[in-house]
Amino acid sequence: MKSLEITLVKSPIGAPEKLRKVLVGLGLRKTNSSVRRKDTPEIRGMVFKVKHLVEVVDGQETS
Repeated sequence: MKSLEITLVKSPIGAPEKLRKVLVGLGLRKTNSSVRRKDTPEIRGMVFKVKHLVEVVDGQETS
């Protein structure tokens, strides 16, 4: 299955609480922190909600 590398590039200070909870759900807590998540519709939806705060790179195939 493919994976996504998600990096928090902008601070969520001033963002609504709902968006901050989405970032925590993705595992992003500090600016410039990165996580690797499976490329699923659920993760894509979460990334779409915070697309102005994160940078996404398509990762490699994972087993």
